[in-house]
Amino acid sequence: MSAPFVNWPWENLGSHKYLLYGPFVAHVAQLWWTGEAIRNTWSFHILLLCSLRYLVHQLWHTYCNMHFLSLERRINQQGVDFKQVDHEWNWDNFMILQALVGSLMLYMFPSFTNWKLVWDTRGLIVALLLHMVVSEPLYYGIHRLLHTQPKLFTSYHSLHHLSPVPQPFTAGNATFLEHILLLTIMAIPMVGAALLGCGSISLIYIHVLAFDFLRCLGHCNTEIFAHQIFEVLPFLKYLLYTPTYHSLHHTEKDCNFCLFMPIYDLLGNTLNGKSWEIQKQISLNSGKNVKVPEFVFLAHIVDISSAMHVPFLFRAYASYPFSMRWFLLPVWLPTFLVMCVMWAWAKPFSVSFYNLRNKLHHTWVVPRFGFQYFLPFATKGINKQIEQAILKADRMGVKVLSLAALNKNEALNGGGTLFVNKHPNLRVRVVHGNTLTAAVILNEIPDDVEEVFLTGATSKLGRAIALYLSRKHVRVLMLTLSTERFQKIQKEAPVDCQKYLVQVTKYQAAKNCKAWIVGKWITPREQSWAPRGAHFHQFVVPPILHFRRDCTYGDLAAMKLPQDVQGLGSCEYTMDRGVVHACHAGGVVHSLEGWTHHEVGAIDVDRIDVVWKAAMKYGFKPV
Repeated sequence: MSAPFVNWPWENLGSHKYLLYGPFVAHVAQLWWTGEAIRNTWSFHILLLCSLRYLVHQLWHTYCNMHFLSLERRINQQGVDFKQVDHEWNWDNFMILQALVGSLMLYMFPSFTNWKLVWDTRGLIVALLLHMVVSEPLYYGIHRLLHTQPKLFTSYHSLHHLSPVPQPFTAGNATFLEHILLLTIMAIPMVGAALLGCGSISLIYIHVLAFDFLRCLGHCNTEIFAHQIFEVLPFLKYLLYTPTYHSLHHTEKDCNFCLFMPIYDLLGNTLNGKSWEIQKQISLNSGKNVKVPEFVFLAHIVDISSAMHVPFLFRAYASYPFSMRWFLLPVWLPTFLVMCVMWAWAKPFSVSFYNLRNKLHHTWVVPRFGFQYFLPFATKGINKQIEQAILKADRMGVKVLSLAALNKNEALNGGGTLFVNKHPNLRVRVVHGNTLTAAVILNEIPDDVEEVFLTGATSKLGRAIALYLSRKHVRVLMLTLSTERFQKIQKEAPVDCQKYLVQVTKYQAAKNCKAWIVGKWITPREQSWAPRGAHFHQFVVPPILHFRRDCTYGDLAAMKLPQDVQGLGSCEYTMDRGVVHACHAGGVVHSLEGWTHHEVGAIDVDRIDVVWKAAMKYGFKPV
């Protein structure tokens, strides 16, 4: 049995806990319907204040997880994994608590509703003084007690410290009892100002939002202060903590207990002596202390909705496979406007990273949407951005850069050949990863299959799959209207295997074939030619529609990362947790093996089994 006041009263409600805001929404809606002024009601102000608080936490999260802005000043270099995301899932419980308690207090003490809406300088001064001389030392004492008493720490405060990487959302992740105590501490300045007759609604907004802002600042894991500030004004060291100062509390635990003001740690003899030296080092070494990734996966945005499936926006949403959700609709238009800006000017940027075999792996994104790749006039600009990413990786010392999906389109750049030919002295290895993609598809096909139907047959993957299967004496019906391209591929097969490659020009030719390998998007009508019980293997983006109920459909070629991956906390597009596209995995294997060749252009059929065995050796698993 757990200690009292550990669990939240609405813990079993799950996402339905947000219905607790229902009475406030209903009250505001009722007043709006009857034509009454809603700005003078506490329900409106509670809802507005909660919305602003969510925004403060979200903006801090977005900033500190935009690696292109904050990575150089990151304190803890570890990534946020799925375990931490799930652990902090209910980080916002305290907002619901404070909204409910606030409304209850206003009901019990209606005189508070007489607070004026205008600015009151006296109230701000009183609240600031009460915070400094009452709230700060009270928090320090309680916080220190939670650490020095093992039973209290184990029962209550250890939950907060289970998050290895401080994040803005970590600030709110605590037990029910801790937030009751924090609410009391937080309310002292506002209640004191009210009792002295100088309270105001403006004061509530300022105090609550400033409180949240500073809590997020301390947990942001990015050192935002330049060390020179504290050299010029040394007394500021004791009036305002820094992210580095608070991060030491999370790593060493028995020091730096203050709320926002380190002066109480100084008075209590609990100030970590390394606090300012480490802060100075991080500030001085910004731009130098970034660990160079061994591997970069260069992805691109698929569409406007999927652009919001990045960990620096909605972290919880990004931790699950992409799907369209209702809450994305309000931000669709702003995202579209950002897309327009990106169209005019933008550079590839880092969105996530993880560690595997003690090697850092980054995912960079080319800020181009899927449909742009099919616009003839956009080709030059897209290739320029891909080239910029390759050259940047080369300057940084990246070992392998893998091209995702349309970034390696044959018509765009010849599967990466364009860049390798243009820059023959590249140290970074450019990899399209399609060798492993072909291996994944081929290993899905049962050993007893004697015939397959292949669309997209003359593409990079289609060619490799056809040649490989012909060597296994599997008859391949290659759908293509180009006899010249078919014959070119057929001549690449050994003489005794060429008879297994058969050109077909219509889908009707596959009406008796139960193994379809789809490399070109097919309509429901084209799928109708498949016989009952057929299985659709596929390597086409976007995936084909699951139209036939009497047939089965494979997913896009993908692999599950090895179990020793660390710091991975977001899903790759529609893939499950810990699963990446096969071309991504192919680049990782290339990096882990230390291969020194570029993997661009046509797939080397002889290397398909080599790459597959290497992937199995490192613990990759087919999905």
